[in-house]
Amino acid sequence: MRKPTDTYFLLCVEDGGYPVALEARKVYRAITDADAERHGLVRVVDESGEDYLFPTALFVRIQVPEEAEKVFVDSM
Repeated sequence: MRKPTDTYFLLCVEDGGYPVALEARKVYRAITDADAERHGLVRVVDESGEDYLFPTALFVRIQVPEEAEKVFVDSM
């Protein structure tokens, strides 16, 4: 099981042609993946709870208030 410290949050700024998987202006939980990042990808957790790789350019990293983090991390 991943630790909350292995995760961070991203705002999707463009669906990148993945309209079924990504929604622009939505916050997603991401999982640290050094191998993916070396290839310009980010590992994002979708509504199903599964994680998938997407181009980093589709997101911007954001800080989520501590009170709101629980909502995302509890679904792990």
